[in-house]
Amino acid sequence: MKEQEKAEIKRLSDQLDALNRKEPQLLEAGDAEKLGVLLKEKEALVVEIERLRNVRDEKLSKEAQQLQKLPFSREITKKEQANMGALKKSVRGLVVVHPMTALGREMGLTVMTGYAKQPF
Repeated sequence: MKEQEKAEIKRLSDQLDALNRKEPQLLEAGDAEKLGVLLKEKEALVVEIERLRNVRDEKLSKEAQQLQKLPFSREITKKEQANMGALKKSVRGLVVVHPMTALGREMGLTVMTGYAKQPF
């Protein structure tokens, strides 16, 4: 599940990296006009990347808040992790968050945790 923001951040970061590699060549050549244009492009890319990162963080925060509002949450045991399909079938609306995902890191999880509207 690639997010649109994540893909756009990657694309802009690649462009920024390419501009960073061009900069030493322009400095050696002494072309001040092209260097000025390059620096303006770099600044615009940095601002856009930062904006997209904030949008992505905000989306993650909203999702984390929604999950934490659910009335029931608990650690998923190793036995349940082994048969995740059966667990998800038995509990309607179960959302499992792994601590190594972006959402899990943001929520500060240390173990795989399940969130649901009903006890499980």
